[in-house]
Amino acid sequence: MYESHFGLQEAPFALTPNTRYFLRAPSHGDALELLLVALSEREGFIKITGEVGTGKTLLCRLLLNELDSKARTAYLPNPHLSPDALYEAVAEELGVAVSECANTHQVLKALNAALIDLAMERKPVVLVIDEAQAMPEDTIEALRLLTNLETESTRLLQVVLFGQPELDTLLEKDSLRQLRQRITFHYRLLPLTRDSVAQYLRHRVSQAGYNGPELFSAGALRLITRASGGIPRLVNILAHKSMLAAWGLGDRAIGRGHVLRAIRDTESVRAPGLLARWL
Repeated sequence: MYESHFGLQEAPFALTPNTRYFLRAPSHGDALELLLVALSEREGFIKITGEVGTGKTLLCRLLLNELDSKARTAYLPNPHLSPDALYEAVAEELGVAVSECANTHQVLKALNAALIDLAMERKPVVLVIDEAQAMPEDTIEALRLLTNLETESTRLLQVVLFGQPELDTLLEKDSLRQLRQRITFHYRLLPLTRDSVAQYLRHRVSQAGYNGPELFSAGALRLITRASGGIPRLVNILAHKSMLAAWGLGDRAIGRGHVLRAIRDTESVRAPGLLARWL
């Protein structure tokens, strides 16, 4: 809509996760580095948590891309499954013909055989679960039992859990303490700082083809940072609406006024009651 007005090749603030727009901000870059190092060390369980909109799914997709040539991956974007459905989903992701299995025992047997074959090929297997806080308690326990599949010298399956902070609360239950003890690395994604928000906006418009002067004024950056709380998804929403406001007025740069319009139009931003103080 406003792309040609600002000299862009595409919309820079779409909410759909796109790894090309990933910015190695301190927290996100550290999380990715931890994941890659922990997986290279063949650690069993790794957990990444963060508030809604902090970029967990984007980080998850980036990890899958990084592992593409190094490991065999299984990806579950919606883990609200029964234990039996979990086993079948993981087996299918690893190429097991589940339809030929008469029961759960046969599914597990075929899955174990597939994991051993991959281990013989020296191919690590990584199960990546997004939105892990949605897993029923008995399915989490089934996941722990699934990781018991191993040889005397090789861990057959590594698991990466991505989830909201509710996942931490869930895993605090005494009934899940055995799995909790197996989580060797954990990282909590943090919101972007003001400097990171500025870098984030600059990076995204540049990736979309912008090569002009600074697009967002210092005042606009302050407002976006405060209103969004540094949550990337909210930064995207406010930046997009601010650019719409500027385009509608024929302006070539984003100022405080454009951001204030965006804030008024966005119910989910932080502390909307402070708007009067920003005017």
